[in-house]
Amino acid sequence: MAKVTGLGGAFLRAADPKILYAWYEEHLGVSSPYGSFLFPKEAQRAYIAVAFFPKSSNYFPPSQPAMLNFQVDDLDGVLEKLKAAGVTVDPKTENYDYGRFGWFEDPEGNRVELWQPPE
Repeated sequence: MAKVTGLGGAFLRAADPKILYAWYEEHLGVSSPYGSFLFPKEAQRAYIAVAFFPKSSNYFPPSQPAMLNFQVDDLDGVLEKLKAAGVTVDPKTENYDYGRFGWFEDPEGNRVELWQPPE
């Protein structure tokens, strides 16, 4: 049977994509050699989630139609690096059986989630 086999990407609008790419490269260490971030399948440490939230959910700002979630290898390290650079970082983190989570705000005001999957 023909079926979907995985997530192909996430697409967001930006006021200035070039500046936003440069910011993500500087602060998160991802590169965009082809005009988008590409993560080799070998680099994925866990499943990739696609979830639908009710329009009334406050998990991320209701005015924000989508939220990026990046897998990280050291949540505390990435959050500290962002704080040191003056990035707005949510002071709370959350821990679950399926990993640790933290959040920050990118230069365009998007809330972004970081996920450190369990070992």
